[in-house]
Amino acid sequence: MVAGLILREARLVGSAGLVDVVVRDGRITSVLRADDEPPAVPTGLEEVRLDGRWLGAGLWDSHVHFTQWVTLQRRVDLSGTGSPEEALAVVAEALAARPADGRPLVGYGFRDGLWPHPPSLAALDAVAPDRPVVLVSGDLHCGWVNTKGAALLGITPDEFGLVRETEWIGADHRQLGGLPEVGEYRETALAAARRGVVGVVEFENADNLTDWPARVAAGVDALRVQAAVWPDRLDAAVAAGLRSGDPLDPEGLITFGRLKVVVDGSLNTRTALCHDPYPGLDPAHPHACGVQSVHPSQLRELLETAYRNGVEAAVHAIGDKANQQVVDEFERLGVAGTIEHAQLVGAADFERFGRLGLIASIQPEHAMDDRDVADRHWAGRTDRAFAFRSLHEAGAVLRLGSDAPVAPLDPWISIAAAVGRSRDGREPWHPEQRIPLSVALEASTRSRVAEGEPADLVVLDHDPTTLSAEKLRELPVAATLLGGRWTWNSL
Repeated sequence: MVAGLILREARLVGSAGLVDVVVRDGRITSVLRADDEPPAVPTGLEEVRLDGRWLGAGLWDSHVHFTQWVTLQRRVDLSGTGSPEEALAVVAEALAARPADGRPLVGYGFRDGLWPHPPSLAALDAVAPDRPVVLVSGDLHCGWVNTKGAALLGITPDEFGLVRETEWIGADHRQLGGLPEVGEYRETALAAARRGVVGVVEFENADNLTDWPARVAAGVDALRVQAAVWPDRLDAAVAAGLRSGDPLDPEGLITFGRLKVVVDGSLNTRTALCHDPYPGLDPAHPHACGVQSVHPSQLRELLETAYRNGVEAAVHAIGDKANQQVVDEFERLGVAGTIEHAQLVGAADFERFGRLGLIASIQPEHAMDDRDVADRHWAGRTDRAFAFRSLHEAGAVLRLGSDAPVAPLDPWISIAAAVGRSRDGREPWHPEQRIPLSVALEASTRSRVAEGEPADLVVLDHDPTTLSAEKLRELPVAATLLGGRWTWNSL
């Protein structure tokens, strides 16, 4: 049995000199200059020559909905539709191609923030009068359903066929086909490893503390997972004596992460809670400025319960009013935490992120997906939208993620968006908010290539510090190590 590895002639990312890296029992035990007298290979160590390839810390995606990422391939792709009519045409084609077996047709990816007019319940019923149809928005914050789809999920759509926020998120989505097979989770985890990923932060609204250890036991072992708990499962976690960071499986791959609280909606659904109303809405409309899913007093109670019991928190806040409220509560309680998304931040609140030691868990590819939506619905405020550099310079700790399936589970895409602020040949959007590659890499890792660190490593054929943002998106990964074992190896 191999007790470890010695990786010969590696270049550390961003440097030119060659090193030899020794790995034992899942950790880096030494990093030696290769031009020194090369150490003999101890008994039981496998020697792997990297021949000058670049070696870096393995990558993390700090915000995923893993089950929904796994099931993406099962769903009808609506991401390219630019109107309700285009979406209906895709649905009609999918219905014609699939047997009428009574199972729901599920689509994913419509983004109606720029559609010329709202969708229609009647139109969706006309296309599918006899079969449940459930269409999930690209931001996961609303669904467009027909009458049979609404009955299946036990939800009540409005005249447009839309169900938003709390009612939508709390619906029993297992009715749409149940959980994927273990093999699907395994293949999806391995696909992430092929992009250099060693860990993810799981925010699926599910029993993550039970589901993920069971998956590891069944062979889904290519990733570390920090598993979040939602408010309805917080009391059970506290009663079990669990604290953030506690291992949940014998291998230590799964750890208890944070309490996830969603206090507002999203930009595309026009439910992110803002100080200013959305264009075209009467200021007297009850949701003219977005949706308050959790009131500050409720958030305070949840945070007090969590922190009193050793559970840290990650709070979803997208609009500037929501971010202000969440920062207020962290400041009031005197605790640090994570704000997920932090997409629109008030000018006075950047400084507080840094002063309070808050983590801004951001998804840079969302800025590329939503730049036109932001220009329309947050007009005059986009200088502080997706403001990565402002957050960094204020002292916030940045963590990069994808929010998969909202964006692909691929940290190189997130890194490219953070440093380039452009995609598809377009001019950079608010280029003043770009962050340096060194910052983006640090925000995408949890360890270093140094003695005593976990041997969670990525091997690259190219030095990412020399590549353009567009090249970073497609950067090949030669190999990935998780705790000293190969989860991907094309060497």
